[in-house]
Amino acid sequence: MPDFQAALQGGDVFFVLMGAVMVLAMHAGFAFLEVGTVRRKNQVNALVKIIADFGMSTIAYFFVGYWVAYGVTFFANANALLAHDHGFELVKFFFLLTFAAAIPAIISGGIAERARFYPQLLATAILVGLVYPFFEGLAWNGHFGLQDWLAHHFGAAFHDFAGSVVVHAMGGWIALMAVLHLGARRGRYGRNGEVHAIPPSNIPFLALGSWILVVGWFGFNVMSAQHVAAALGLVALNSLMAMVGGLLTALLLGRNDPGFAHNGALAGLVAICAGSDVVHPIAALFIGAVAGAVFVKVFVLQQYRWRIDDVLGVWPLHGVAGLWGGLAAGIFGQTFLGGRGGVSLLSQLLGTGLGVLIAVAAGFVVYGAIKRLVGIRLSQEQEYDGADLSMHKIGAYPEEDITRPR
Repeated sequence: MPDFQAALQGGDVFFVLMGAVMVLAMHAGFAFLEVGTVRRKNQVNALVKIIADFGMSTIAYFFVGYWVAYGVTFFANANALLAHDHGFELVKFFFLLTFAAAIPAIISGGIAERARFYPQLLATAILVGLVYPFFEGLAWNGHFGLQDWLAHHFGAAFHDFAGSVVVHAMGGWIALMAVLHLGARRGRYGRNGEVHAIPPSNIPFLALGSWILVVGWFGFNVMSAQHVAAALGLVALNSLMAMVGGLLTALLLGRNDPGFAHNGALAGLVAICAGSDVVHPIAALFIGAVAGAVFVKVFVLQQYRWRIDDVLGVWPLHGVAGLWGGLAAGIFGQTFLGGRGGVSLLSQLLGTGLGVLIAVAAGFVVYGAIKRLVGIRLSQEQEYDGADLSMHKIGAYPEEDITRPR
């Protein structure tokens, strides 16, 4: 029996570790999605931002954030850290860190091409160390009795299996506040209401980023069970169906635009995270389809009518689709719609609303304070030259830069 227990614990460690590695790989997806969308003069900055934000997120979450969310620290000797569970708590930290680090990775796409480097790292430290773990602890660790209160009054706690709201809506709505504080890229909008196109630099890189994210997402969702015995094939199938639903509706409504198609697949995956363990696969297809349609429609409104220069459309992709995912879990998780039950639409409304409220308030305050104290935007000359040369002193194609006729 002890050997069986040890094998089970070791299996859980390996299971969660593989999930952590798959979600870690998703950060390469965030990077290449941004690299393909921004102009050539900002590609290096996109790559460096994502990896630097991950490093800052690790430090902030290790020393502060994980304790805020779960009350766990790592200030013990190595033998104590491995006691009883083969280090399961250590790989669980790694896995949940990759979720936390998605917050600045999401924001990065919205503020691309005009944000200063080190002020964004400062924002990352605050958001991953304090803001995100605060809501994470409410939703996933029962802090302050919120989940018990919801279950008592509405029959079920707030349900977010893999983070439609906790991760994606949180990141997307914070990003909206950051974008509003920054303002649009120079030359994006004219004085007379015209919108000047800024085309993506590399569609293959954009597509590669989407594909990396899609593959890693099955670790993001399935491994959220955190134990081998709790893993559900339903989560994998629902993720697949939602991804396809988002892809096809975005392809149709986006008139075959490759950016909409590849991001539509991601919108479907964002929306299914919350209810992937409780809804029927046909419902998952519908949830994803709605998310893909909403992404296209809100992106167009955001860019052309509301004149909000969110470069990768991270607010509609993560913020709005994540909000829809939180509500959809409460609708389609009901048994009369083929779901497994155990969800409450009122709890989903309140939990999702609280997550959005915290994200909006935190994004407004954090980026507003940094803007006032140290500044968050490149100078006009730096933006014209591009973030690559202005901040990193090298472009994405340095051999071409030195051989190009002047």
